[in-house]
Formats: sequence, structure tokens, C-alpha cells
Amino acid sequence: MMFEFLKRRAPEVKDSAVGRVIAWTQQGRAVWTPRDYESLTREGFGKNPVAYRCVRMIAEAAASVPLAVFQGGERAGADHPLARVLARPNPEQGRAELFEALYANLQTAGNAYLEAAGEGLEEVYGLRPDRVKVVPGPSGWPAAYDYTVAGRTVRLGRAADGFSPVLHLKLHNPVDDWYGFSPLEAAASAIDVHNASGAWNKALLDNGARPSGALVYGAKDGERLTSEQFETLRAELGDRHQGAMNAGRPLLLEGGLEWKPMAWTPADMDFIAGKHAAAREIALAFGVPPQLLGIPGDATYSNYREANAAFWRGTVVPLVTKTAGAMTAWLAPRFADCRIEADLDHVPALQPERDALWARLEAASFLSEAERREMAGVGSRV
Repeated sequence: MMFEFLKRRAPEVKDSAVGRVIAWTQQGRAVWTPRDYESLTREGFGKNPVAYRCVRMIAEAAASVPLAVFQGGERAGADHPLARVLARPNPEQGRAELFEALYANLQTAGNAYLEAAGEGLEEVYGLRPDRVKVVPGPSGWPAAYDYTVAGRTVRLGRAADGFSPVLHLKLHNPVDDWYGFSPLEAAASAIDVHNASGAWNKALLDNGARPSGALVYGAKDGERLTSEQFETLRAELGDRHQGAMNAGRPLLLEGGLEWKPMAWTPADMDFIAGKHAAAREIALAFGVPPQLLGIPGDATYSNYREANAAFWRGTVVPLVTKTAGAMTAWLAPRFADCRIEADLDHVPALQPERDALWARLEAASFLSEAERREMAGVGSRV
């Protein structure tokens, strides 16, 4: 009966049929982020004002949306343990500060992480995405997360009951099983164009706001400048005609010298229009209407209020709703029968839509009070 154990069937476990294949080559080892996050963030967020403003607008708007805790169909009070954690996640940060960093990380890296601390989940901390590495498990889902700082690595693994101390939020990436895809990366080409336009304009101003060119010596019979004449001319050009301080200074030519422009003018390159087009592409990648950024040439919405409402409905609300749902699924093992929802009723930007909805429902005399409340999405919350 030596091989009797081979005949025993393992207990049935519900799992993905392809998950083990995904994790097979990576099991137990950290999967590194497949791009240079530091360079992408430095060039995009650090040097591009359009991308910087898009990230800040989304992060600040999303962080301003209150998160409400419901238990058993009723809204929990401020003294509920989960409500207290959301209001004051940790001793160093308030709710707005933590979630602003969370949403900003999601926009710049495509990934954002929260760590739960304490046996009863008394505190929540944000983790820098460039320091976190996914450790795949045998089922095709993350088994742990490695957090590395200054050469030291801490592994944050699952508890005995399967609870993960790390919540990993990510934006959809069709070519990666472990990491999300950042809007900053999608807009990288437009950011390069926009940054290059600014650098070109700066260089042009530093050189007297004139395009590049050459001094051509037009002497006859193949005569050329002597070495001494050439060095003297080059030194004089550098000292008297280059740089912003020398802008507008006339150039005195003699002895057969002639100025020949060698570069396209800003008009030829359609410089301003090209820069605005790049700015619109950056805003498009982040889901921010260009009108909110003061970028000319876009008239999708008739006024600022319409553009702002579209920004909230198309970008902010889905982001906050997704985060609330992810946090509910993450914390369900620790707070039974609890769920987290975005409290959109307290968002001023959405007030005109709510007023219009209530006006339509009020005019629908064929609906009962309960039906109006249900269609308004308030249910038993008030």
C-alpha cells in the first residue's frame, strides 16, 4: 500500500484554470516594474506643467470625495472602527492627504498601494509604487509584496486566513499580469514634444530670439579667413551677440561676411499650434478637458461648467467608485458586512445634476416616494 496516497484525490478547490500557468515561471520571485518609473515621472510630472496639473487636478478632486461606511444596509456612524480608520488613516496623515497621494501614484505609475497595519486594522499607510514588487503565488495571484528601501527588503505576505496586508490598485494593462499602465506613459510622446517645444523656445530666447544661422565668407579667388581671424570672429560672436542679455544687438558684418539662416522659423514649424496639440493629447490621456487647463483650440464643451461636470463624471467619479469597491473587497475579511461607498451627494460639482434629477422626479407624479428615492440612488441612506 506504499502508493495508496497517489490514489487519494485532493479536496476540490475553486481556482483559475490558467492562474498556475501565469505564475509558473515567476513563482516566489519578485516581478520588477517593466519601465523606468523614475525617468518617466521626472520628465512627465516634474518637468511638464500640463501633466503635473492633470495629476494634481485628478488627485485633489478624487481625494475630496467623502467615503461613507455602510453596515447592514445602514450608514455607520463616525464611531464605527472602519469609519475612524478612513477619517484618520495613521498618526502622520489625514484622509485627504493619504488618498491624494494614492490617486497621484495611480496616475503617474499606474499602480497604487495601501498597507494595513495592526491586528484590528487600526492604521493604513500608503506605499511608494516604485519600491513595491509583486511576488506571484502558485494560483496566479500575488502571494506577497516586497518593499525595498536603501537595500533593505521587507516581505508583506498573506495572513493565515488569506488576508493580504497590501491593497494593490492598478489601471488596466493589456500586456502585463501584475502591473497597471500609467496615463503618464501613454502620454509620453506628447510630453516629449511639449517639453522639447519649451526647451527650443528657451534656447531661442537665450540666443537673441533668432533662428540658427551661419556667417558665410564670400571672398573671391578661394580666399579664406586666417586662423587668427576665425578665432577672433568666433570670440566676438560669443561675447557680444549670444545670450539673452545681448538680444537685439545689431551684428556688424564686413570683409565679405554674409548671414545665412539655417533653421525653420517658428511660423514655418507652426510652433504654437504644435505645442497646443501636444498639450491636448496629454490632457486627453489623463481624461481632463483641455478647457479646464486653459489650452486654446478646443471647444468640445460650450462653457467651463459643462467641462467641469464632464471631468467629474468621466474621470473622477469612476476612479473614486473603483477605489471604494476595491477597499470594500480588501477589508471584507476584517469588517464583516461592511462596505465603503463614495458619498457623491456631498460633491459640489455634481450639485446641478442632482438638482435636475430631483426636479424630473418631482414632476413624475406617477412615481411613489419610495420609487423616487430609489431612482435618485438614496435608498435608506438618509
